[in-house]
Amino acid sequence: MALSMGGRDCLRAGDTCSSDDTCSPRLRTLRQCVAGDGSVKLGPGARNQCENAMTALLSTPLHGCQCKRGMKKEKNCLSIYWSLHQSVLHGLSLVESYPYEPEERGSDYVRLASIAAESEVTTVNRCLDAAKACNIDETCQKLRTEYVSACIQPSARSGPCNRPKCNKALRKFFDRVPPDYTHELLFCPCTDTACAERRRQTIVPSCSYEDKDKPNCLAQLRTCKADYVCRSRWAQFQYDCQPAEQSASGCEQENYGACLLAYTGLMGSTITPNYLDNSTSNVGPWCSCTASGNQREQCNDFLASFHDNVCLKNAIQAFGNGSDVKTGASQPGMPSPATDNQSPHLATTAPGVSMETEQNILRAQIPTQVNENDRLWGDEGDSTLPSPGLSDRGAEPVRLSLLLGLGWLLLLLLSDQ
Repeated sequence: MALSMGGRDCLRAGDTCSSDDTCSPRLRTLRQCVAGDGSVKLGPGARNQCENAMTALLSTPLHGCQCKRGMKKEKNCLSIYWSLHQSVLHGLSLVESYPYEPEERGSDYVRLASIAAESEVTTVNRCLDAAKACNIDETCQKLRTEYVSACIQPSARSGPCNRPKCNKALRKFFDRVPPDYTHELLFCPCTDTACAERRRQTIVPSCSYEDKDKPNCLAQLRTCKADYVCRSRWAQFQYDCQPAEQSASGCEQENYGACLLAYTGLMGSTITPNYLDNSTSNVGPWCSCTASGNQREQCNDFLASFHDNVCLKNAIQAFGNGSDVKTGASQPGMPSPATDNQSPHLATTAPGVSMETEQNILRAQIPTQVNENDRLWGDEGDSTLPSPGLSDRGAEPVRLSLLLGLGWLLLLLLSDQ
């Protein structure tokens, strides 16, 4: 084949393979091997056929192909990737790699800092800063309005809300809005319960996260692994948030930014994580290990990936206090010196002004100052939730529903004080 081995997306590599008389039948064979009853269909020589197909495909553009998180036809792209990488016969370790290309998103720190400079009062609140910045940015405001509306709208079939619709909108928000905004909304530091509760409510947990009962964690994980997107996000989280006790950063990959990005990639999935309460920064999915039987240890290990993950905890803490720009752990778009040129999953250095320089500029000017008696949803009409008036002009019923829903959320928050 004439196609080069690296830097190709799996959709293009799949098309090239399908049009090649030698590659196409091997890919079909491998897909049967990965399918639940594929080996039965292939007959008694199944193992040899599967091994031969995989060996042959490792020398094609399919090997090393990747997908872009949130891309169009993402599931199709991921199905091609996992056909080669997820063969039970070969017992591949998912923590060693994941299918996504490095994130290369631009930063708008100057604009964020200008929002901070407008303040005239005395107490710092970065969570309000983040909400104000999102409301000013067209994409952030629009997609945040969409997911809040989807997550508070009652459903005749589903009851209080339509969870699948809510999760889809939530995933779209975190996939398409730059981490400059999403990370500030989700990881802003809090020193009081009102702020922490506002932060916990960011993903509208009453619909996207909580349920009447807590399901078994392993059942949730099995559902996740059966879906190409969720399986890929989980693999990315395992890789980029892999803890390392011997490392000063606590992360095997030495990259806090990549860990936080992988964490947000789980939003809207069956293992969506969130803050466990409004008094700590502890996070985890809504599930438990009861009824795990002889798999209790495996279930505890899954929960420990969130509850006892030193890499994830350090990444969240470092983002909150600004030390992430002073340590060896780098942000998305800035590879860590310890891992540069060693992993295909770390982003390349962004052109122009470095991420560290931009963040130093931001930290010097931000944050917006707020009154000590700061209210949950802003002051004098400066709401921390997206302004319905900036959404689609023709959607009057949606705006009305959103306003009613936001009132419901406000009552819920105030009742917790």
